[in-house]
Amino acid sequence: MAQAKGKKSILIVEDEPELAEVYSTLLNQSGYKVAVAHNGKEALKTAGDHSPDLILLDLRMPVMDGVEFLKKYDLKKSHPDVKVVVFSNYDLQDEIDDAYRLGADRYVLKAWASPRELLQIVQDSLA
Repeated sequence: MAQAKGKKSILIVEDEPELAEVYSTLLNQSGYKVAVAHNGKEALKTAGDHSPDLILLDLRMPVMDGVEFLKKYDLKKSHPDVKVVVFSNYDLQDEIDDAYRLGADRYVLKAWASPRELLQIVQDSLA
């Protein structure tokens, strides 16, 4: 899907509807084209439909978690230009290591990043 007027496209993969709404609203207001998925399985389809430039990826979700999504999405081979910022409430080193091994660019602990700080992280990641 072509991006309107050069807008960068972001896919938010977040199972908490309130957080997904906050991030989506903030990023839309900041000029990004935003799509939301609530688990990894939904994210695979949505990413295929929207060709994101960046994925904000929660790790712990029902149906399919973030690590399993990364395995199936195959960043390194199929989507090498897509940036992935993993953001989670869990600081589990094994999952973080797996995410980096599978192509994630950055890990952010949700509790330590306000929505505005997350916006700055997105801007930096896309620069």
